[in-house]
Amino acid sequence: MAKLTTEELLDAFKELSLIELSEFIKAFEEEFDVTAAAPVAVAGAAAPAAGGEAAAAEEQTEFDVVLESAGDKKIGVIKEVRALTSLGLKEAKELVDGAPKPVLEGVNKETADKAKEQLEGAGATVTLK
Repeated sequence: MAKLTTEELLDAFKELSLIELSEFIKAFEEEFDVTAAAPVAVAGAAAPAAGGEAAAAEEQTEFDVVLESAGDKKIGVIKEVRALTSLGLKEAKELVDGAPKPVLEGVNKETADKAKEQLEGAGATVTLK
């Protein structure tokens, strides 16, 4: 099997949606028994910069998924937030407790709709901006 360079890996990651990247990180953590907290912070920091470019476009192509309230099933909402963002339990709980707060920023319409559907299925109130 040919080895991929760091640049080739980064190019491959750029093509993934945020949800796909989250699933990859979980699988990587399980396979190698590690925690990938730093890469999540880097991905989160890159999203707001991309969101600023969307404001300049006439038609909105990037959306923020904002958790307005957790509803009655707070534990289920925390689980969904963790699944969508790869946040740790403490960070996901703080995000849910501090609602309204953005869960995902600068994502495409399809990813935003899917995240909204998952969060609402868990009992949360969600808006797309």
